[in-house]
Amino acid sequence: MRLERLNGDRIKIFLTFDDLRERGITKEDMWHDLPRVQQLFRDMMLEAGDELGFEANGPIDVEVFSLPAQGMVVIVSKATYEEDDDEENYDDDYIQMQVTLDESRDILYQFAQFDDVIALSEALRHINVHGGSLYLFEKKYYLYFAEDHLDTGVDLETVVAVLAEFGNTSTITVHRLDEHGKCLIRDRAVTEICRYFVKTPHD
Repeated sequence: MRLERLNGDRIKIFLTFDDLRERGITKEDMWHDLPRVQQLFRDMMLEAGDELGFEANGPIDVEVFSLPAQGMVVIVSKATYEEDDDEENYDDDYIQMQVTLDESRDILYQFAQFDDVIALSEALRHINVHGGSLYLFEKKYYLYFAEDHLDTGVDLETVVAVLAEFGNTSTITVHRLDEHGKCLIRDRAVTEICRYFVKTPHD
């Protein structure tokens, strides 16, 4: 479990699928109001208080984004009180959560070296993956696949397994890359990298 403060009233929590398995929770369980899922949210809020000083007393909004390769990204925001609400009505140990869930099939992986991206691109070409967008951000490379970047018939689990051989799951979002990073190749990353950096038998 990794936590990051986005601002004074908002934090991001990244949960890997291993984090969920350790608690006996599946990805599908997150869509149900189960006691172990409720306990997970309470544990997250306690850890956020310890690590970030984020006090979640009273109502909070929780957005859960399920990603196919990375795990779960949880955005927690302190809810804005209406003028006629009385904050004192909320007990210190009581957390009122409004949870929304969303599932994304987008994939985003991080790589320390460009050589890793080259080797990965060659491996992806062999399984008929040709798209993707390549970013550079804080001296690291990121390869992003939107759901429509993957050709019909390509097995998502196979793609994720290949990506995991060369890189690491990313906890940042593609929106942050678009805003603060540099897009080196858009939509055709694997094809362009193979074209310029991977030798073919005819070379």
